[in-house]
Amino acid sequence: MPTPFTPFAPFAPFAPKHILVATDFEDASRHAEDLAVALAAEFGARITLLHVWTAPPPVYAGAFAWPIEGVEAAARAALERRLASLRQRHARSEAMLAGGHPADVILATAAADHADLIVMGTHGRRGLPHIVLGSTAERVLRQSNIPVLTTGATATTPT
Repeated sequence: MPTPFTPFAPFAPFAPKHILVATDFEDASRHAEDLAVALAAEFGARITLLHVWTAPPPVYAGAFAWPIEGVEAAARAALERRLASLRQRHARSEAMLAGGHPADVILATAAADHADLIVMGTHGRRGLPHIVLGSTAERVLRQSNIPVLTTGATATTPT
């Protein structure tokens, strides 16, 4: 008995139109921004720079409690500085600040904003630090429905 043949759809080249860059303001995130700028220039894409701030655990030292508003304000100021730098290299850039668990917010934002590529840095932690701190990049890679491009702090920027 002959085996039915199912033709494959023709290969469509990947050309992102909306790139979501997750940043924690570390060196690896700066490399992620550089990669996103190069890709956005190549494909005419827009960039959304996303920072997810996480409230620190409650710390009490007498009457002292960590001011959550201060954490959010510091994150907003840092994000505005990164956006200003990013816009000098790619005008079609915007920023978004959100609170919550980073991987969850990155995935939800990518879906809600119809991003077709996530670019993010990774610290490359191994062993106990990885177990204790987890890996946001790993979780995003495993759960994302769209392509994810990761880079480390020592990556070379494309030219």
